[in-house]
Amino acid sequence: MRVGRLVMQYSMIAVVALGSWPSRALAQDDHSHVLTAGRHEETPEQKRQTSALVQAVRRATEHFLNVQNAGPDYVLQFGCVSGGDFGAMGMHFVNGSLVGDGEVDVMHPEILLYEPLANGKLRLTGADYLVLKADWDAKPEHTGPPELMGQLFHLFDSPNRFGLPAFYTLHVWAWKDNPNGTFANWNPNVSCDAFNPPPSN
Repeated sequence: MRVGRLVMQYSMIAVVALGSWPSRALAQDDHSHVLTAGRHEETPEQKRQTSALVQAVRRATEHFLNVQNAGPDYVLQFGCVSGGDFGAMGMHFVNGSLVGDGEVDVMHPEILLYEPLANGKLRLTGADYLVLKADWDAKPEHTGPPELMGQLFHLFDSPNRFGLPAFYTLHVWAWKDNPNGTFANWNPNVSCDAFNPPPSN
């Protein structure tokens, strides 16, 4: 299936459960999405935790290796997010009901990450776990920022490139290696070059 047809099928902006979240330009290329610190050598325990989290994310997302299985729950938002020299995040297929629940669950990622390929197909590269800061902080059992199997989330304040309220996020590159680290925001091995959205009316 061609990428353009996928965008037409899944990008039903008017009915996205994200409600008032505005859609942004299809090719995002500024660098305001915060970068993670330089990669450092992990301890044996950190390596074990990283491996366990990656395996859990693979189990949770294996069904979505075929992008046809993403809809209707996951809907393309923000086009293909590129960071220029930093690489890209790729295409975000968002489950709005999960974003709004104030929780994080390794088996139910809020966002599936895909890379557009030159042959018109999409490749699953990982998952992005995202929770709005206000929703997370509103729950009394949450006494600190979210973490997933020992990995802390990044806080993105508002305003931000997506026009969203402040949110916590954690990228997990479970299906494509990231030389900057498994949880870095940008992946230099991911490209938006093959992204081919349908022409706007």
